[in-house]
Parts: sequence; C-alpha cells; structure tokens
Amino acid sequence: MINEIQKDAQERMKKSVAAMIEAFKKVRTGRATPAILDGVMVNYYGSDTPIAQVANIIVEDGRSLAVNPWEKNMIPEIEKAIMKANLGLNPATSGDVIRIPMPPLTEETRKEYIKQARAEAEKGRVSVRNIRRDANGDIKALLKEKEISEDEQRGGEEQIQKLTDKFIAEVDQLLADKEKDLMQV
Repeated sequence: MINEIQKDAQERMKKSVAAMIEAFKKVRTGRATPAILDGVMVNYYGSDTPIAQVANIIVEDGRSLAVNPWEKNMIPEIEKAIMKANLGLNPATSGDVIRIPMPPLTEETRKEYIKQARAEAEKGRVSVRNIRRDANGDIKALLKEKEISEDEQRGGEEQIQKLTDKFIAEVDQLLADKEKDLMQV
C-alpha cells in the first residue's frame, strides 16, 4: 500500500519537474534555440497550428534562427505569428527563409528573465510539496482505516519526505543552472 503511494508520488513529482523544465525552455537566454518558438501558433488554413508543424526551425549560428516554411505561401503567416507571440523577436524574410536574429540581452532583461525563471521554479516546488501533502494524506487515511500501523505511517511519511527533498534539490539545481545560463554574456 505505502509503496504504491510512494511510486505514485515519485511519478507525479517527476512530471512536475519535467513541466518546469519545459517552462524554462521558454525563458529566453542570449543563445538561439528552436524551443523559443514552441508556443508560437500559426494560422494554417483556418486553424491554429504549432510553428514546428508548418516549418523547419534550425539554429544558423549562436545568435539566430532560420525558419524554412514547407509551403512558400505560409511565409507572411509565420512572420505575423512570430510578431504576435510577443517574444521580442523581429523576423526578416530573405527569399524562402525567415531569419530571426536574437537580440542581445541587456542587464535589465536578464534580471526579468531570472525573475521569470525563479517564479517557474517556485511553481515546481509548490507542485512537489502539494504531491507530498496528497501522499501523506493517503498514508493517514490508511492509518485511520487501520490498514497500517503508526510505525508504518511514520516510515512512509519519512520516505515521502526524502522523495520531496530529492525533487526540491533537483528544482533548485535546475534553477541555478538556468540563472548561470542567463547571466553569461
């Protein structure tokens, strides 16, 4: 019983950390990465479609992206979608390719991105703690129904706490790495 609760909590905590990593990808660093455009939706024949499904996105060099639309008539739609996404990017078309230079980060924008990363990390921590609370609640319910002893309850809660500490440490390490990445000039 307790092992199932622990496995469930561990899986859910892994998913929380994975969601935070995905959120970190959207926090822009000075380097070009196709993940920046993940949230951009393009109007493709009347329906909103992720940009990755209508074009190939490659990193040309460390400071610019190249978007190669699969259909030439999509170029203006893709440009419009990138501008509407409010990412602070200015696409420029040259022939069949849309080039997106990454503007260098100022000290002020770096600090804003760090605040954004810290907020995402805090969401990750809160999520992990909520999972701990749920798991401990499940363990207490088992004790109340007399399915486990108090010693088993205490041991189960200690295991859940160790799991929580491990995932909180992982969140903190990922945040430290992201901050270091953002502060690189």
